[in-house]
Amino acid sequence: MKRRKTLALLAAGTGLALALTACGANSSSGSSSDNSGGASNGGPKVGVILPETATSVRWAAFDQPMLQAALTKAGMSPIIENAQGDNQKFVQYADSMLSQGVKVLIIGAPSGDVGATVEQKAAQQGVPVIDYDRLNLGGSANYYVSFDNTRVGELQGEALKNALANKPGAQVIEIEGSPTDNNATLFHNGQENIVKPLYDSGALKLVASQAIDGWDNQKGGTTFEQLLSANGGKVDGVLAANDGLAGAIITVLQKNGLAGKVPVTGQDASAAGLKAILQGTQYSTVFKPIQQEADAAAQLAAALVKGDTAGADKIAKDSSNDPKNNRTVKSVLLTPQTITKQNVKTVIDQGYVKASEVCTDSAAAVCAQLGIS
Repeated sequence: MKRRKTLALLAAGTGLALALTACGANSSSGSSSDNSGGASNGGPKVGVILPETATSVRWAAFDQPMLQAALTKAGMSPIIENAQGDNQKFVQYADSMLSQGVKVLIIGAPSGDVGATVEQKAAQQGVPVIDYDRLNLGGSANYYVSFDNTRVGELQGEALKNALANKPGAQVIEIEGSPTDNNATLFHNGQENIVKPLYDSGALKLVASQAIDGWDNQKGGTTFEQLLSANGGKVDGVLAANDGLAGAIITVLQKNGLAGKVPVTGQDASAAGLKAILQGTQYSTVFKPIQQEADAAAQLAAALVKGDTAGADKIAKDSSNDPKNNRTVKSVLLTPQTITKQNVKTVIDQGYVKASEVCTDSAAAVCAQLGIS
């Protein structure tokens, strides 16, 4: 992926407080009551389709309310739906939004192929598309907003490297994301930048690496258990692509008396992931302040509904490569952050997760030690 680093992150925006009031919700919109708040302001309609809620809480708890608030604040009327992992439903939502006259589509597709299909339909109607969080390879999106996903993978690899620094020859199992999600490929590429030289030198030993269709947590746990069993029940570290997969892996480690002894990476800084870090069963996660992503998408959409491509280009100062179409996509690539036990407080202080969600059971005493309340 080609990218030019942007040092200045887009500001979280004054809509943060409004957005966070809705962050406790963990269900998709998909109803007229949820969408009416944006539509009532009379501004240009902008369609948003999110991918699912089964494998990560972020889409309903963060992206949906934050996009709703950011787009509304920018004077637009958002129509937000969640496809719940269903490609057919994703296309139906897109068709409906296009028929309603949306001026821009913001899409986080369940798969790259269905995203590209929707982008083709939008292009035929002259509606610009912003790929949100996931770049649809082979598509025609005008812009792309996400975090630097190669860097996310590098942070995961660096965390595992640090955790296993005093264990030469440590055996590693990799449980990766969906092969139909370009982000999963980028995460893996970033990981490889860090761990492959260690595998090549013998500092670490790769036992197995397996992608998990649909980011399915249950499949991830089952696959990890099979790989662990095939390796004689031995593993020293696990590269898990997100917190959902990490949680499933930790359940298997608990069954085998290994939880807390084997560092496990993650991503999304979910409440469950942060609590596991405080309890010592997960080593790290990656924090992506989603408010920045929602604000960037809203800023791009605000320029595009006015036909101001020059203004949009000033926002999208980075670039991403689509090897399937051999094209470069103008992008906003935000900066992720590693979270370990020492800085869990960062996520909570910024309001993405409540202390009450993580400081329970055995994590309560650790919260007290770290000043988390």
